[in-house]
Amino acid sequence: MITIGVLALQGAIAEHINCLKQLSNVEVKEVKTLEDLNSIDGLILPGGESTAMGKILNYFNLLQPIAQKINEGLPVWGTCAGMILLAKEISNQPETYFATMDIKVKRNAYGSQLDSFQTNIDLPQISPNPIPLVFIRAPYIEVAKENVEILASVDNNIVAAKQNNMLVTSFHPELTKDLSWHKYFYNMIVNK
Repeated sequence: MITIGVLALQGAIAEHINCLKQLSNVEVKEVKTLEDLNSIDGLILPGGESTAMGKILNYFNLLQPIAQKINEGLPVWGTCAGMILLAKEISNQPETYFATMDIKVKRNAYGSQLDSFQTNIDLPQISPNPIPLVFIRAPYIEVAKENVEILASVDNNIVAAKQNNMLVTSFHPELTKDLSWHKYFYNMIVNK
């Protein structure tokens, strides 16, 4: 049995928890404290508002401890805002958060809430079936260093990538019925 934590400060927390509960051999934990952080095998940083999350992480003194855990190898998956939290560079914003992944991210790259969209993509390494991708005020990766594996692109924009123990997606798998990405992250944790 492995324990996957969901950072439970702001954002799509319940949706990720619901997806994880559908996987076998997974215990789910909301992560709000250092104690929670020390009892998990992997961590999901949900979509939400990255600026608000950054402020809350600072307020509760969780920014540095989580960054340290990630640097020490804790498997982590950032969806949408979670991708922004992991990026070492954010376009048009000097401030970064965990700054653990060698990517440069553009916030709200697809525009406002009104510009949200859904598409399907074939990714045989993730799933044998087409995967639905839901983009809501989504970022994308403008620059990925050579040590970053690009997993998916939409319209020539990088929307999913992996570097060592870190996985990022611009889109929200937790808002679909497809569990491919949650299973992929589970396998990252099991095979680390």
